[in-house]
Amino acid sequence: MRKHADIRRLAGPDFRRLYRAATTATPMLDPLLQDLRYSLRALRSTPGFAAVAILSLALGIGANTAIFSLLDSVMLKTLPVPHPEQLVRITNLYQEYFTNPIWEQIRDRQDIFSSIAAFSDHRYNLATGGEVRYVEGSRVSGRFFETLGVKPALGRILTASDDKPGCTGTAVLGYDFWQQAYGGRADILGQPISLDGHPFSIVGVAAPGFFGLEVGKAADVITPICTEAIIYPENNSLDRRLDWWLYIIGRPKPGISLAQASARLDILTPQILRETIPPNVRPDVLSWYLGNRFQVAPAANGISSLRMAYRQALLILIIVGGVVLLIACANVANLLLARGAARRKELAIRMALGSGRARLIRQLLTESLLLSLLGAALGVLFAQWGDHLLVSLLSNSRNHVTLDLSIDARMLAFTSAVAILSGLLFGIAPALRSTAMKRNTRGSRFGLGKALVMAQVALSLVLVVGAGLMLSTFWNLTSMDLGFNRQQVTLVRVDLPERRAGVWQRTLERIRAIPGVRSASISGVTPIAGNSWQATMVVGSQHADNIYINSVSPGYFETLGTPFVAGRDFNQHDTIESPPVAIVNETFAKRFGGLGTTYRTMTGTTLDPPIEIVGIVKDAKYRSLRQPVPPTTYTPDSQEKTRLFSNFEVRSDINVIKTIKAAMDKDASLQFTTLSKQVDESLTRERMLATLSGFFGALALLLATIGLYGVISYNVARRRNEIGIRMALGAEQSRVLRMVLGEVAVLIFCGLAVGLAVTLGTTRFVSSFLYGLRPNDPITIASAAAVLAIVAVVAGYFPARRASRLDPMTALREE
Repeated sequence: MRKHADIRRLAGPDFRRLYRAATTATPMLDPLLQDLRYSLRALRSTPGFAAVAILSLALGIGANTAIFSLLDSVMLKTLPVPHPEQLVRITNLYQEYFTNPIWEQIRDRQDIFSSIAAFSDHRYNLATGGEVRYVEGSRVSGRFFETLGVKPALGRILTASDDKPGCTGTAVLGYDFWQQAYGGRADILGQPISLDGHPFSIVGVAAPGFFGLEVGKAADVITPICTEAIIYPENNSLDRRLDWWLYIIGRPKPGISLAQASARLDILTPQILRETIPPNVRPDVLSWYLGNRFQVAPAANGISSLRMAYRQALLILIIVGGVVLLIACANVANLLLARGAARRKELAIRMALGSGRARLIRQLLTESLLLSLLGAALGVLFAQWGDHLLVSLLSNSRNHVTLDLSIDARMLAFTSAVAILSGLLFGIAPALRSTAMKRNTRGSRFGLGKALVMAQVALSLVLVVGAGLMLSTFWNLTSMDLGFNRQQVTLVRVDLPERRAGVWQRTLERIRAIPGVRSASISGVTPIAGNSWQATMVVGSQHADNIYINSVSPGYFETLGTPFVAGRDFNQHDTIESPPVAIVNETFAKRFGGLGTTYRTMTGTTLDPPIEIVGIVKDAKYRSLRQPVPPTTYTPDSQEKTRLFSNFEVRSDINVIKTIKAAMDKDASLQFTTLSKQVDESLTRERMLATLSGFFGALALLLATIGLYGVISYNVARRRNEIGIRMALGAEQSRVLRMVLGEVAVLIFCGLAVGLAVTLGTTRFVSSFLYGLRPNDPITIASAAAVLAIVAVVAGYFPARRASRLDPMTALREE
């Protein structure tokens, strides 16, 4: 000691300070390090237990982490711009969009914002002919980048001088697109890029990390709003007063609150609306228009159609993930209870040697937390794989979802919190029980373990019923009668830079002449494409709004396999000079009249010439599978005066895409898909929910099976003496088997009873996702209960059979 004191005195104050810190820290760190080392040795000595426990926790924690990461990216993360909390967006009573005339009025009249901007998403075609090559993009106002505070990584950003009437085409590239498409070259400034067949000049590259304002979409190419006139020179939305397509965002001036901004906008609204009244508008539409009001809402998280479509689904999935984690914790708790009973002698010796109960509880909790952290580490790997799977389930050929799902501090904090809470949740009860040293513990009925198994069965029933509902919904939607035959139909979307007389008909004739093509047609809208044409009609004395319409060629119904109920198809006599005619579906005919009935469409307040119904076809789905078949009219393509685009439908027994390409105009941009794929991709959300709910339901079944098997096996091992005495006194194997299976039946019955009550109270929250069945569908609930009962009985049968084959003398000789 004298030597150490001399060293501390001679080494100076810095050494003495470090020495004191080391000597005072060691007493606190040593027990923790000892617990960790002991826990690792204990887990190594029972590798089977450790593997099952860690894998169970990894699946539960990984599922929760993956869903949280997706939910965080879609709903919680703020935009990658300076001070996103300052951003607000202007909305109105009816929707989030505005017309360009309204935007210009707000921009020029407002005195609320230090900077304000408008934008709209747009898919640009980079190809100059042939098959399309789409990239996501945005059209933005001149002060867009200034409002957001986004700087260029190369060149310059767009300014107010770029966004003026009659502007030339300029474009800013997204950073990732610049890297992927141009290899990050700096010599791209001033180079042309073809967008929808028109040349634009590249003036800059946006800063890295900036993806635009729509979450889930990458703004690869950004152009000024004024270029709408370049893309659509004869039919753009710049001056249309009923085309709602622009979002508006801004940063309020310092000191102006959301309430103050809304109040000021409310004062400006009537004047702005009066200045932008649409021409030739009906009185009811005018009243609706002038009754609108503008509002201000926070915009720190950007906007997202993905968020609106999947908000409720993601919240339900995070709850389902939590339930799966609870089942996994119950499973590990049961394993720890059984393991604790096996270690009772070891713990008793340690207590006899002086270890206090608190010290042993800390040791056991350290093991639980270590298990949980190891499970979390493996769960993060599962989550990374799961995130990519989730994004693939959200994406399709028409909507490629782009999200930043990299591991960050928020994800690690969530995973760590879940791991610690899980470790405490499943570790406390076994730790307390294992250190409660009582005599004659063989007679214990192991009530806690049985309660945990019943909880597992109950929670598993909820998840299995949910999986059944989602899978049944998906089946109902995929197996319904669509009113058309989606098999062997190729869809070709065609865009031409300009309309040329006869090009559509000549192309259609060339396609029909291709060997293997059974029929072909043209239409304005293809089934289940997610878009529609609607019109206001007058049929006799009836006035009908939002009637669905489509423009089709002769042979359309033959190509799609939609049968005629009455009347005729269009033919070569239906021309622009002949009287207008139409074909209607059964729903329209039942509501407004069939063959020979005439109706008139309305353009503003003007009635168009009368149209005679010459045919009736079977009801067919139009915009979506969930939507009831609407009243629909079909007019001949040959009687349309203008066309912006067309779709070709081709029914063939072979793949004729290459031949179709050769038949098309060389300047046409082509997009190929199949009608079957288009229908399938309309069910993206339903497929995701069915897939994930099925996975979680199967995982719950697996965990419940492991838990029940473990509890019954443990009970059988504890009651070996009792079973041996029964058999020595004459009990038959079948009686012992029935006794053990009777306990299994009680656990299952109680668990199913509790689960049924929970299920009946919770399934209503998924009612909006269902189709063709009720939330408390008795067949689904009964089937789920039967599946769970069968799996549970199978899990309990094997320990019961072992018990029935026990040698009585061997059991009686055991201590």
